[in-house]
Amino acid sequence: MLTASDAAKRAVHHVTEMTGKEAQSVIGVERTDDGWRITVEVVETRRIPDSADILAVYQTEVDGEGELVSYRRTQRYPRGRVERG
Repeated sequence: MLTASDAAKRAVHHVTEMTGKEAQSVIGVERTDDGWRITVEVVETRRIPDSADILAVYQTEVDGEGELVSYRRTQRYPRGRVERG
């Protein structure tokens, strides 16, 4: 079975391949019945200065072998935005 770390690496690879965008970080890992749900933060649009970059969050699911089952963008926001709540 795939470890959380390996699943995260596979999810980053899949998101990078599917979007052509640079992954910034893995911001969530959750075990599912059939594999892993991994949340990846991506630099969607680069700007100058980089504090003006637009980031996106992609939620992915990979199976026990690390193959992509699904992915979708769930959010876009400017870098440095502070979450409330």
